[in-house]
Amino acid sequence: MSEPDPTLLEWVAAAKQGDQDAFAEIVYSFQDAVFNLCYRMLSNRAEAEDATQEAFLRAYLNLKRYDTSRSFKTWILSIASNHCIDRLRKRRVTFTSIDEPTTATLSLSTDDPGPEEVAVRRERSERIQGYLDELGADDRAAVVLRYWYDYSYVEIAEALDTTESAIKSRLFRARRALADLMSKPMSSESGLAGSGLSHPSLLEEN
Repeated sequence: MSEPDPTLLEWVAAAKQGDQDAFAEIVYSFQDAVFNLCYRMLSNRAEAEDATQEAFLRAYLNLKRYDTSRSFKTWILSIASNHCIDRLRKRRVTFTSIDEPTTATLSLSTDDPGPEEVAVRRERSERIQGYLDELGADDRAAVVLRYWYDYSYVEIAEALDTTESAIKSRLFRARRALADLMSKPMSSESGLAGSGLSHPSLLEEN
């Protein structure tokens, strides 16, 4: 894990003393990552926006509990992911549609995509989100942190307040479930290349 950013630590120290501008800098630095995680977890833009605001509010109220030797990104994403898990458990209804795709975590390295490519990306994003929606809240969080944020098992366990072995078990269960979903005729029509979920490591990782 990389060393904490000195500038970030200065912002955190100032925010702990009530400096609103310093905390605004923190929000600006991590809002995209937090929103994208919430969006992948909740499948609904408005709810993801609410969850993002709630995550930062909780972070602000608990700044004094933040261990500066720990990655701030891991800490804030742990707050966001656990909040989203709580929302999913209370919801009892899984959204299966998507208002608009997330671009930050699924963008392809091309310039000015044409209408056809935009449509393909949207369809791919909808399919990926549909697969994620079929997973339980805990499994979904593990998958998002692993395959969208490239977190290690240890980092995911830290973020979700559980053990490394439990995370490995969740990811194994999630990969098996996703493999079953992808094997269905309706789920194999469009290309998932480059989506992350079609990568062999997702289905074959030990």
